[in-house]
Amino acid sequence: MMEPNPSVPPGLEAYGWPPEPRANWMLVGHEDAERTLLEAYGSERLHHAWLLCGDRGIGKATLAFRFARYLLAEGGAGESAPLDLFGEAPKPDHGEGLAVAPGRPVFRRVASGGHADLFTVERRINEKTGRLRSEIVVEDVRGVVSFLTHTAAEGGWRAVVIDGAEDMNRSAANAVLKVLEEPPTRTVLLLVSHQPGRLLPTIRSRCRRLLLKPPDMAVATDLLTRFRPDLGTDAARALLDLADGSIGTALSLVDVNGLALHDDVVAVLSSLPRLDMAALDRLGDRVTKEGAEGNFPVITGLFNRWLVRLARAATLGVDQQSESAAAAESAMVERLAAAASLERWLQVWDNTSALLARAEGANLDRRQVILELFLNVRSAVGG
Repeated sequence: MMEPNPSVPPGLEAYGWPPEPRANWMLVGHEDAERTLLEAYGSERLHHAWLLCGDRGIGKATLAFRFARYLLAEGGAGESAPLDLFGEAPKPDHGEGLAVAPGRPVFRRVASGGHADLFTVERRINEKTGRLRSEIVVEDVRGVVSFLTHTAAEGGWRAVVIDGAEDMNRSAANAVLKVLEEPPTRTVLLLVSHQPGRLLPTIRSRCRRLLLKPPDMAVATDLLTRFRPDLGTDAARALLDLADGSIGTALSLVDVNGLALHDDVVAVLSSLPRLDMAALDRLGDRVTKEGAEGNFPVITGLFNRWLVRLARAATLGVDQQSESAAAAESAMVERLAAAASLERWLQVWDNTSALLARAEGANLDRRQVILELFLNVRSAVGG
């Protein structure tokens, strides 16, 4: 029988570990953003729409649901508040940031998706194919309009969270725009996006922008090792370095043994321009074996990260990576970067983007895609 995780408050075990953003009671490294929202609420002139942006996996959605819970707790101020995690009465909502104790009913209803005054929009499963859609479609956001035509079920605030707002297609974006143009009272829309440039300018102009930055390495390392206590500090830092400080991305790397995948990508790049076909074949095996579906996006993400380093080094003449980068890796980057012009590396980037877009839309053979990615680099360095 599996022992309960002592880090999880009683009653929240069903929401997994690490918890999903809607069930996550922890937010670290974003005190300034939290303070901005709290001050806006306290001013009694709270803007009706917020664009929470920043790198992927740093806590934007967690902050969105945290603020939504805070607003909804105000609407349900008369609810019975049970003892908190430490057996004490919950602290007042005001003056203690946006935190709502996990023991409160409002927390659990938001975590389960069962709060009548909260509506969430995100990419959903296509019922015809059984697969996750690549975009948010208009059918996903029509519910927002219906949701907002009714009065608040509990007489307080209502909140709409659009997680991955950049994934909205044109029709979905236009439907949201209409809501932003005529917002109901005591309603807040929270748009979460790591690529706000993909949103319609008219949507961006109607939102107050709040930029979140990755927490510093010490804070991120502490949180990552709390989520995954099986990781040592060195491994956690290495993963966060690969993830550019994103805890969410680092966690996804843990799940697929990302450090090993990174080493495989480095081994193939280091062999250029000769190209070690045996190493490349092993990398191809990583994306074709049963149960390895999650490896492909990780490998392509790592590959794109290396292209960015190569293009930057071609511009600057030196690899300006973090101090934790191995000297041998930096030497490899500088050697490859010097073998082609910046213009050529940008062409490689364009070719890579087009290939990965085709792979997404046409379900291309993943092994062949991996091969073409590295052949594209080899052509740039004269192989």
